[in-house]
Order: sequence, then C-alpha cells, then structure tokens
Amino acid sequence: MLFNSYEFIFFFLPITFVIYFWLNKKKLTQASKGWIVFASLFFYSWWNTIYLPLILGSILFNFTIGSTITRIGNSSHKVKKVISRKSILVFGIVSNILLLAYFKYMDFFISNTNIIIGTHWDLMHIILPLGISFFTFTQIAYLVDTYRDEIKEMDYLNYTLFVTFFPHLLAGPILHHKEMMPQFDSIKNKVINYHNIAVGLFLFSIGLFKKVVIADTFAGWANAGFETSAALNLFEAWATSLSYTFQLYFDFSGYTDMALGVALMFNIRLPINFNSPYKALNIQDFWRRWHITLSRFLRDYIYIPLGGNRKGEFRTYSNLFTVFLIGGLWHGASWMFVAWGALHGSAIVIHRAWQQLGQKMNTFWSWFITFNFINITWIFFRAKDWENAKNILNGMIGLNGIVLPEKYAKYFGEFNNHLIQFTPVYEHINGKEQTTVYVILGFFLVLTLKNSIQQWNEFKPTRLNLVFTLILFLVAVSMMSRVSEFLYFNF
Repeated sequence: MLFNSYEFIFFFLPITFVIYFWLNKKKLTQASKGWIVFASLFFYSWWNTIYLPLILGSILFNFTIGSTITRIGNSSHKVKKVISRKSILVFGIVSNILLLAYFKYMDFFISNTNIIIGTHWDLMHIILPLGISFFTFTQIAYLVDTYRDEIKEMDYLNYTLFVTFFPHLLAGPILHHKEMMPQFDSIKNKVINYHNIAVGLFLFSIGLFKKVVIADTFAGWANAGFETSAALNLFEAWATSLSYTFQLYFDFSGYTDMALGVALMFNIRLPINFNSPYKALNIQDFWRRWHITLSRFLRDYIYIPLGGNRKGEFRTYSNLFTVFLIGGLWHGASWMFVAWGALHGSAIVIHRAWQQLGQKMNTFWSWFITFNFINITWIFFRAKDWENAKNILNGMIGLNGIVLPEKYAKYFGEFNNHLIQFTPVYEHINGKEQTTVYVILGFFLVLTLKNSIQQWNEFKPTRLNLVFTLILFLVAVSMMSRVSEFLYFNF
C-alpha cells in the first residue's frame, strides 16, 4: 500500500489509529501490539500476498537465531563449547544474505555467468519482494546487536512489531531494536498525544506534497530524458540529470517525512534519515546527510568490522572503497550501481587524502564541486546501461549541440547551424519553459529553506501552520490521480 493513495490516507491510517489507541485505552496492551502487527502485514500484502510467507518466515528465523544467541550467552560454559554464539551469528547473517542474494541478485549472477563462460542458463525473472533490502538489513543489525549483548528480545510479538511496523517497513529508515521498542513499552506513548498528531500531520503533508507535486513532476522530464538520451542537446541533458537529482531527493525525503509523520501519530519517533544533503560541502558531509540510517548501518556493521581506520591509511582507504561498493550493490543488481558505488568510494578516498594533506577549499567551490559530482553520479544510478549514461554525459558537454528558444535568434543568429539551433528547447523531454522554472525552484527549496526536521523542531500548533498544512495536503490529494511508487521501493 502506498502512503500517497486514497486507501491509505482515508481508510487504513484512521482505522489503524483509532483501534490501536482504543485497545490501549482498555489496557489491552498486547492486543494493541497485535493489532499493529496485523495492520502492518495487511499494509505489506496489499498489492500481492505471495510474499507474505517470506517476510513471516524471515521474522521467525531471525527471532529464533537471536533468541538462541541470547540463551547461549546465559547458559553454562559447557553448552558454549558445543556451539558458540559467534557461529550462530555467522549462520544467521549468511542466511539473510543468501535470501537477499537469491531474490535480488540471482538473475544478475546468471546473466553475467552466461557472458563470462558462455553458458545459456535461462533467467529466473524473480520479482523483487517489497522492502526485502530494508527488513533484511534491519534484522542483520538486530542479530549483531544481540550478539553484542546490547538487546535481549525474547518476546516474539515485540520482535514482529519491530520488523513490520508499517511506517518504516517498505523503504526505511533502517532501525535498531533498542531505539524503537522501548517507545512501544512507554506508558505515556499509549495515550493519544494531540501535539504529536499535529506534528505528524504537518510532516506527512510536507512529504506528500514533495512526492506528488514536486517529485512526480520532475519524474516526467527525467524519464523522458533517459528514454531519448541519444538525442538530447545541452540544455535537455542538464535538465534530465537535474530533474532526476531533484526527483530522487523529493521522492525519498518525501517518503521519509511521511514515515516520520505517521509514526509520530502513534507516538513513535523514527530516526532522522535526511538532513539537507544537497547543502553538503564535501562527499563525507553528503553521506552524513543522505540516507543517514543506511550510512550508519554500513559504518557500524561493515566498515568498523573490516577494521575501520585502525589498521593504517591503505587499509582505511580499502575499507572505505569496499563499503561504498557494497552500498552501491545493495541498491540493485546492476553494474551501473556498482559503478555508482565505485565513484562514491573513490570520491570518499580522495576526500580523506585531501584532508590528510591539510588542504582547504572555498565554501562555494566546495559546494559546487560536491553537488555536481552528486548530480553526475546519479546518472549512473538511474541509467539502464553504459550507453544510456554515456549519451546523457555527451549531451551535458554539448556534443549533441545547443538549442535556444527562437526568440534569441536575433542575438545569436550568426551561430545558427554551427553551434546553436533555434527551436523549442526541451522538445525531447516533453518540457517547456516551466522546466527551467522548476529546476530553479528545486535549487531554491533544497538550498535555502529549512528542511522538514528543522521545521519539526520549531513547530507550534498555530493557525498559520494549520493553514499551511491544509494547503499542502489538499493540493497533494487533488493531484493523487497520477499515483506512482516511491523510487526506493525498487531497491
């Protein structure tokens, strides 16, 4: 089920909310948790119930592994000699990775094997289960935290609630058990909090507007541009890349805002996942702002176990590069994602080397280089293949010509048919002059305004905020006839 759908907004959310707090009011705590679990599984299986057994099986398996690790830790020394906690942990992690690999990477493995050794194996055409990357990483983190004795969860209902809580289930944030479950057990969180509802609706409306009005508008130009990449002129290519850069930002940050808002209505605070990433002044700063919980996972469960920065500079650079390769591949089974991860890995290595040399750069140029690097590398993230990416890049450096509106012919007419042509500017991406306006507006929104988290921290239930929330909500709902999935559902 989509956050940006009539079913979710007008039926699922209010019904789930009312029954949850009614059960808590009757002091039926376990029943209220059970209700959220049931609602979350209904939310997950709305489109297709075929993968419901998959997530339920994954939950049961990981709860069993985690409980076993805890029990062995509490048992006698003799039992620990028979089977170690570490061996159970490794078994659990490997099993999770194999499950993810089967559904996400099997066809990628088969197609590359066919190319490399000349086999002719048929592709399996496996449909990627919704949210599998997120609930797999969430549960791997749970197993490691259990091994580290940071949590001891022995209640199956609590664990199922932790994994399936619907605001974060399909596209994150990636959670830690210890930052979420104590909130469900807090007495004060079992009572309706009208301030939290107000803030939740405020955040949800911002996120809905971001997705439906802004991201989906940019999506039209981005999709058309990547489909006609070979024909794009200079301005069309830049409009295509920037449209995708802003589409991805407003799509994913919009989802995160909605997830935070919905959770807050239930008195649950999810971790912050975005903090104005396009304001970043270097690539390290970007990854401290973009998809923060994924960066945290990669740092805590891959980079640090690999040795982090504790084993010399060369090993540090190798670890950083490896982590970003894994991060790229996590997003999808494609060499384009690997290339994107490698580019970011190389950038983070260069940035660290630059820091080690004690070099500094002007603030504007730091931002300019960082943003353009991010914008260009998103092309590899979005492109379907190398040719597609190359075509966009060729267009961006002017190899396919420059097109200006006909009204400028009187100023640059002597260049006609040589460097410049005078025709409709955004013809290949179905854009008009409003495309330029939207791109400028995109820069204005992401670079000058306070982000939704800052607005949350300063939120007061005033009439102005009420009007602002209503306008965003009503405009977004009026445009929901063009419902589209969130981009990170594909990852």
